[in-house]
Amino acid sequence: MSEERQIKFKYVFAEDYNPVYCNGAFGGISTHGEIVANFFLERMPIPNSMTNLVNPDGSLGGVVSVDPETLDETIIRHVSTGIVLNEESAKAIYAWLGNQIQELENRKSLQTVVETKGE
Repeated sequence: MSEERQIKFKYVFAEDYNPVYCNGAFGGISTHGEIVANFFLERMPIPNSMTNLVNPDGSLGGVVSVDPETLDETIIRHVSTGIVLNEESAKAIYAWLGNQIQELENRKSLQTVVETKGE
């Protein structure tokens, strides 16, 4: 009788491992035929400085100026990390992400059913 083969994977984290939130990606196909994805967090900018009036009672008054003045015309995309994938790895991650999305949708559906029954 042949014994089933098994393999155990051990996950080792780098000392500086630090998962980060992202809500977008930018990239494409490199000149080497690999997929490049740079992950970013898109957010409104924070001013370098703001100047406010001070009311007679010492409380903070209205904004007098903002540096830079074009703050409302800008959106920040803070790129925190990126990955480079060959086609085979990209397909494997694509399949894995699809499975995770399906699981998330299934859980949401179950939650909706539970909430509906509770009404």
